[in-house]
Amino acid sequence: MKDTEILDLYFARDEQAIAQTQSKYGTYCFSIAFHILHDQEDSDECVNDTWMRAWNSIPPNRPDHLNIFLGTITRNLSFDRYKKKKAMKRGSGDTFVQLDELEECIPDANSSTEAAVEAAELQTMINDFLKTLPEKECNVFLRRYWYSEEYADIAKRYGMNLNSVKTSLFRTRAKLKAFLEKQGITV
Repeated sequence: MKDTEILDLYFARDEQAIAQTQSKYGTYCFSIAFHILHDQEDSDECVNDTWMRAWNSIPPNRPDHLNIFLGTITRNLSFDRYKKKKAMKRGSGDTFVQLDELEECIPDANSSTEAAVEAAELQTMINDFLKTLPEKECNVFLRRYWYSEEYADIAKRYGMNLNSVKTSLFRTRAKLKAFLEKQGITV
């Protein structure tokens, strides 16, 4: 289908416009996104967001070169996503993921004096728990939740596969939860 025919579908608000755009420019837009992001899932999301942006901007816009128009949208979305991921890797987003993982076994602390005392007691209990773990299991746990290391980095450091790291951390969190519950701490 020619670009002018695809644009006519957009102007007619025919949803077939998106299907035709995907068919003709999907690979092209994915290639742009993937070269920036180097990630299949993120690239797919950027391409899907490109179709949404195109739908919302045509009309009133009627681009002379649909491929350049779509490529520019994809490129801008990809760079935005890249910047966001880079910011998260510096700790501003990744830390929240790690804290979410621990949330199911460690209670939330408030800002009261009583909460501060409880937090100190909790810290002591967690340290006691860590002393009960085998060295490697303890190190994996600390690497993830103290040093904020990525699963892949931990796996490489300890000669483990990625699934083994995730399984180890899951089991250690379960042990921590059980340990804290025995101490009278509930989530």
